[in-house]
Amino acid sequence: MRNAPVDPQPRPAGPIVMYQNWRRLLFLHWAWDAPVIRATLPEGLTVDTWDGKAWLGVIPFKMEGVRPRFCPSLPWISNFPELNVRTYVRDRHGRPGIWFYSLDCAQPLAVWTARCFFALPYFQARMSEEPGARIDYRCQRNGAGKEGRFQYQGIGEPRRSEQGTIEQFLIERYRLFAARGKKLFAGEVWHEPYPLQQANVEEWSLEPLQQAGFFAANLQPDHAIFSPGVDTCIYGIEPV
Repeated sequence: MRNAPVDPQPRPAGPIVMYQNWRRLLFLHWAWDAPVIRATLPEGLTVDTWDGKAWLGVIPFKMEGVRPRFCPSLPWISNFPELNVRTYVRDRHGRPGIWFYSLDCAQPLAVWTARCFFALPYFQARMSEEPGARIDYRCQRNGAGKEGRFQYQGIGEPRRSEQGTIEQFLIERYRLFAARGKKLFAGEVWHEPYPLQQANVEEWSLEPLQQAGFFAANLQPDHAIFSPGVDTCIYGIEPV
């Protein structure tokens, strides 16, 4: 008997500060030793595990319609590729969320805004995303020597993740944590549960993991899944 699909999350109580549409996401994940991940986290966060393992994710996707709450989107600054490297954590209150090691972005204004107002480790990069039957995605961080390339597509009818599955653990995360100095912050997002499809991944790169300090040669992802995307509301950050 199949588990029930995940239900939508309740909307956070605070005011929306920004709208973002996340499109054509590839979720690549590697199982990792939990003590190794634990050693990289700031005080106040603990590693969240599945089957006793921590998980590292590399997620390339396209941002569209990015805008502050009271402003219209502008095509030349509101649409751009982004790629993040992340793991999964809980804070001292037991709340689950995401810890980002890096977020590569092709929009300088977005990099500046995220660093200044959300304390997130954004990096300027040269990036491209060519959608089609097969997505061709490229990312080269400014100052880095190698380009990361990803070729992938979603297959089959979209579905929601199911309760108690690894897809729910990896994908359905609605809180992020960030740090500035020794101060820890939390921010929330809201969207409908991700529509998910099987991912056909023809090419992937370990470069984003290596830039975050995680080295493994010829390591294939332990889990891969694709989403056509969600429309997202972004809320402010607050001290934990």
